Amino acid sequence: MIHMCRNSNCSCHYPGRGLIQLLILRILHEKPAHGYQIMEELSKITLEEYAPEPGAIYTMLRRMEERGMVTSEWEKKEAGADRRVYTLTETGVKTLREGLKMMKKRRQVIENLLQFYEANFTEEKRGDRSVGKSI
Repeated sequence: MIHMCRNSNCSCHYPGRGLIQLLILRILHEKPAHGYQIMEELSKITLEEYAPEPGAIYTMLRRMEERGMVTSEWEKKEAGADRRVYTLTETGVKTLREGLKMMKKRRQVIENLLQFYEANFTEEKRGDRSVGKSI
């Protein structure tokens, strides 16, 4: 699995479950998909910064199905193994809409943190700043 951050002491290694859930709902909003397609799309959407473990995704999909956000049906294949195809429900659309509204509200907080980063931690701005300096 590829981590979101290169620092092993950082708590931002993986996107939170809520974010991954929203990404899955976004993928299924476009069209129904099976697990492997969902994993491929997650990798693309996150610019390959998150390569999900199949077990984690399938567990999340089962939970989402239990909560009524998605439904699934087995797709019979003439060649190869049958596969489960997931479809977004009305509850899933509502969850996606509400989650995106919340993210929109949090955008300003993230922008403030990024401005702080740019002002304090980029190479050209770093200088001789000491640890624990008051802000």
